[in-house]
Amino acid sequence: MEDTIQEMYARARKAFREVEYWPQEKVDEMVQAVAWELMRDDVRHKLGHMAVDESGIGNAEDKVNKIKNKTLGTLYDMRNAKTCGMIEENKALGIRKFAKPIGVIANVVPCTNPESTICCLALSTLKTRNAQIVSPHPRTQKTSYETVQHVRKALEKIGAPVDLVQCIKQTSHAKTSELMANCDYAVATGGAALVKVVYAAGKPAQTVGAGNVVSIVDETADLPTAAHKIRLSKVANNSASCSSENAVALYESIYDDMIEALKAEGGYLCDTEEREKLRQYMWPDGVHLNREIVARPATWIAQNVGLTVPDDTRFLMVVGEKVGPEDRFSGEKISPVLTVWKWTDFDEMLDRLEQILKFSGEGHSASIHTENDERRVKLALRANVGRIVCNMPHAHANSGGWTTGLPTTDTLGCGSWAGNIFSGNVNWENFLNYTLLSIPKEEYIPEVGDLCGEYLAKWGRD
Repeated sequence: MEDTIQEMYARARKAFREVEYWPQEKVDEMVQAVAWELMRDDVRHKLGHMAVDESGIGNAEDKVNKIKNKTLGTLYDMRNAKTCGMIEENKALGIRKFAKPIGVIANVVPCTNPESTICCLALSTLKTRNAQIVSPHPRTQKTSYETVQHVRKALEKIGAPVDLVQCIKQTSHAKTSELMANCDYAVATGGAALVKVVYAAGKPAQTVGAGNVVSIVDETADLPTAAHKIRLSKVANNSASCSSENAVALYESIYDDMIEALKAEGGYLCDTEEREKLRQYMWPDGVHLNREIVARPATWIAQNVGLTVPDDTRFLMVVGEKVGPEDRFSGEKISPVLTVWKWTDFDEMLDRLEQILKFSGEGHSASIHTENDERRVKLALRANVGRIVCNMPHAHANSGGWTTGLPTTDTLGCGSWAGNIFSGNVNWENFLNYTLLSIPKEEYIPEVGDLCGEYLAKWGRD
């Protein structure tokens, strides 16, 4: 008989109560056990191939590698983190800080990453002594369910309650909404439409937004290196990630050379006629992206469009013409299709980037290849995004990696710009409540002049 949401929640709550006061060493053993199970070669190979077979999305070997890197990165980020009992003390202020779990968390998982999203969030919720119920995407429910079974296998091995992590076996939109309404907290990895559904459930939530990464390249960059890094990121998992570059913006003096460098990496630049054929195929009704092209190889897309491209083509390129709904190539494409812009003035390019992000991707991420730190800082000050990656393959860095200090995750908060509560990389820190214990400290009441002195010296007391 199929489990009901209420029954699953009751079991999760019971499991949560069992670990609610576990000491740190016991929690860490549980986290390591699950991480080891998910990183086993046979397990990740099975899950990676299963995800592609079930969904038709992405590249199996990329997924196999991603499962290991995301799991290992998440484990590394939390290796010394204190999440149990008193975690901080400030004796001067008489304050002690205690970490508390939240309870039962609903985890709404996307079809683009039906296994690695669970890997990251299972470790994060277990590290914080929370229970989790996964709501898989209908397109990849078998993969998500199987991933959860391996998490449960690891929990059982060390004597931890297996119902700390559960998965809806037969998913539906109604069950997802019911799950979020019944749980204590929700985390949902998906686009703007999902954000509305999540907040409609009326529970605290971590959500994400659309990605539309523009990678700016200027005259100080090493062009072959920049092109290689962009290609690595763009074709990873057939561009299933919202972190893959959707566009490059090239300074006019290096435009032609950079186009050639991108071609050398497997890029194919469409002419005007080819661009129009591609546009009609990607947006048949002129508005909605054709889901059949999501995370498909560039050669598959070209063949279905009727384009003749070299066999070694890794991604397609089109010239950007306008920003906004008049030119859908200026938005997110979730496919190995890269829009190319040309710029002459950096401030003007930042103005254009603002327009691009307003149309699609505000709050998510941006990229730049430059040795000019003034431009890096200006981009960081101007762009309404949660992350800016410099001189790195964007999709390999903005959600964590071995050459970046950004936290490892598959869930990227996009802040108030995208209707999210958080603009950082969602990890274990987002799944704790805190209690502050305060005892009396030595009294000190400052004089007004101590805090307003500069103002008073300039404007007086009148």
